Amino acid sequence: MSTAPRPGEDGGHDVPGSHSPAQRAAVEGGAGRSATPIVRSHPLLKSLLGAWALAACSAEETAAVEAHLTDCAPCADEAVRLRDAVALLHPEDSLDLDPGLRARVLAGALNRRPARIPVPEWAAPYEAEASRLDALLRDIGETEWRAPVRLGWFDGRSPATREVTVADVIGHLTAVDTIVAGALGMADPLRGASPEERTEALWAAEPGGRTPASVRSAWRDQEQTLIRTVSFAGEAAAELPVDYGPFALPLRDAFLDRAFECWTHAGDIAEAVDYPYAPPSPAHLNGMIDLAARMLPGAIAARRRAGLAPPARGLVVAGAPGRALHLEIEGRGGGHWYIALDSPGATGTPEGEVAHVALDGVEFCRLAAGHVPPEEAAAGSLGDEEAVRDVLYAAASLSRL
Repeated sequence: MSTAPRPGEDGGHDVPGSHSPAQRAAVEGGAGRSATPIVRSHPLLKSLLGAWALAACSAEETAAVEAHLTDCAPCADEAVRLRDAVALLHPEDSLDLDPGLRARVLAGALNRRPARIPVPEWAAPYEAEASRLDALLRDIGETEWRAPVRLGWFDGRSPATREVTVADVIGHLTAVDTIVAGALGMADPLRGASPEERTEALWAAEPGGRTPASVRSAWRDQEQTLIRTVSFAGEAAAELPVDYGPFALPLRDAFLDRAFECWTHAGDIAEAVDYPYAPPSPAHLNGMIDLAARMLPGAIAARRRAGLAPPARGLVVAGAPGRALHLEIEGRGGGHWYIALDSPGATGTPEGEVAHVALDGVEFCRLAAGHVPPEEAAAGSLGDEEAVRDVLYAAASLSRL
């Protein structure tokens, strides 16, 4: 009657062919590297699973166990359970995901193959920024939804601030989005109200009774409905007028405006809850900068009408060239713009340049969001100081609550 070889016996070899090629290779490959005998019987290999899960086996034992796992399904299942349990027994290892992981996954998703009914190119920045903000909201806990968020803007004369909660910020975005929704024929119960009036009405109607889930859902559902609506409408909807009260924009620019505000307020929330948040892609950032630059002549004229800026140096016929400020944007989203100084209808050209201002792209957007005082914004400027001041203050005046 034969008996199984015991560990430690020199003659303790198994019958040839009783193990898989992988097991024999693992055992034979370890020969000569250690004096520790190789354990090969099923019961003893099974008894080593705990040590293997803790990475406490020798190299030879590890090779033998892992070779055994390729042929033994029960032991393989047990090994998975043990490894999962060991992972939970290391409190010193952070269980938090890499903060940049969601952003990388989202960026990959946004670069997926085109949808059968594609989103118009002019609506893509809004879709991207809303998706990034939604990812942020999914990551924060209910306690962080009550974190104080400092909203800042420029009221035409000086910086202004207001402290609200994360839920209030998302409610504000929802309220202003209804203006765009109304232009597309969707429900707009506050038709004709300004963005500020809509926000105040929403905050007053739901004091403290909003849950994070309901606030996020209301905003996200409306945003996705807007994207679906313009995707079906296509280019035919691009020039629809969107009336903000003090000014109006074609729908293509209104979507850029909404993308800009999504990013701006996502940054406000991220700062409040200490969450890493990157700027938009260079192409999308360039579009936002271009919109702000195109709005500057009108903002300069509005400040003059309000007595906040000196009068124009001369009258310029609409469409004719006049004095201009060369706005040079460096870094992400960079480019060159010539801002007409004497009339919103004039054309800014290099030949009419009387001043030059250089700004980083993200810094210019922070200025346009009212997050940087205009007198601190310019990285460098040359030429007519009054023109430089007019443009910087007009840029800050583009901001609103």
